[in-house]
Amino acid sequence: MKKQQDKTTYFFVDEAGDPIFYDRKGNLIVGKGGCSKILLVGFIRTTNPGIIRKKLKNLRDRISKDEYLKEVSSIKKSLRAFHAKDDCLEVRQAVYKTLKDLDFKAEFIVARKIKSIFIKRHQRKENVFYDDLLAKLFQNKLHTSTKNKIYYAKRGNRVRQEPISSAIQTAVLTFEKKWKTKINSEIKIQAQILSGEPCLQVVDYMNWAMQRAFIKKEIRYFNFVREKISYLVDIYDFDKYPKNFYNSKNPFEVNKISPL
Repeated sequence: MKKQQDKTTYFFVDEAGDPIFYDRKGNLIVGKGGCSKILLVGFIRTTNPGIIRKKLKNLRDRISKDEYLKEVSSIKKSLRAFHAKDDCLEVRQAVYKTLKDLDFKAEFIVARKIKSIFIKRHQRKENVFYDDLLAKLFQNKLHTSTKNKIYYAKRGNRVRQEPISSAIQTAVLTFEKKWKTKINSEIKIQAQILSGEPCLQVVDYMNWAMQRAFIKKEIRYFNFVREKISYLVDIYDFDKYPKNFYNSKNPFEVNKISPL
């Protein structure tokens, strides 16, 4: 167990995919009609978000003056907030090149959407599914700094502060029970919109690279930012257990995962 340091660590959290299993009529729709086969929850952590914000602002300024890009239909959206799914290829390339030199680390939990687990463990509740993953993601992360500030992406009108706070508290209690010690860190949680927090745009890009690797078997984005990723678990890939936990000793490759 790592010792606590007198510092502030910033976490920026977002998801890719969705927690949906059923349509309004109760039909199972996983993998159909745009309903994803996985839910991925990830964060980036850093001790200096100001530098990240500054670098992305500088990139946005350069893009706004680029004559080649000014007629691209998506460029106005990109100038408000970088979003990997919607940005044009030239912007996406520029963002990934910028991320490569920024000071952060990323961690992910990927959950295959398995009906039996959703029913038994998550009581058929999408928010329980999401919050369970979030608790696992933070389980061993909040004891090493005296202060932790957690920002998560606010989506539409969805109110998530209380459930997310509960998930973080579950992570703390699980850690304390496991190690028989108290976490004395200060923890603050805040919602933010994507356009208002550039660091959330970073985690959006990292999540997108991870999602492409799992869903499309497209590894090139992941490989480009591979050194930024310190932890990845494909939590319900039971066929590969315990090698479904990927790190420097067990590097992730798409041919290692079981079919979705």
